[in-house]
Amino acid sequence: MALIYKTKNFFVESVEKPHVTRADGGHIKIFPLKKISDRTKMSPKMAIEFIRLTMIVGEAMKKGLTNRGINIIRINYQDMGNWAYKKGEKPYFHLHIYGRSKNAKFQPYKEALRLPDRSIGFYDKFKPLNIKDINEIKRQISILVKKSKYRSLKWGVV
Repeated sequence: MALIYKTKNFFVESVEKPHVTRADGGHIKIFPLKKISDRTKMSPKMAIEFIRLTMIVGEAMKKGLTNRGINIIRINYQDMGNWAYKKGEKPYFHLHIYGRSKNAKFQPYKEALRLPDRSIGFYDKFKPLNIKDINEIKRQISILVKKSKYRSLKWGVV
C-alpha cells in the first residue's frame, strides 16, 4: 500500500490486493487516523472533512486514471467492514473508492461490483495501481485542493 494523501483526520492509500483490478478502474481506501466503528461516530467537523476528501479523491482518481489511459466512467464509494467479523474482529470505519472503467473485464461498470470472499481466488490476478498511477492521482489532488470549490476555508476545515 502506498500513501496517496493525508489530512488532519484521514489518510488515503492505494490497495495492495484490490477488489477492482487496475485496468477495470482501480481501488483506493480512505481511513480515519483514529479508528472509529462507523461514520456516526464522526464529529460534524470531521464528517465535513471526510465528505470533502471523498469528493477530492474521487475526482482526482477519475481524472488521474483517465490521464493514464484507463477510461473511467464512474467512481463508486462504499463503506463496509463485514469481513472483519470473519476474523472475529470488530469492523472499523473505512471507505473504498472504486474506479469503474468502460473497458472493464472482471468488474463491468454497468454491473454491481462482485465482492466474493478472497478464499475463492476471484481477486488473485488483480493488479493494484502502479506508482505512475498513484503519482498522477497525487498530482490531481494537488490541483483540486487549490480550486475554489475545495478550498479548506470554504468548507470550514482549516
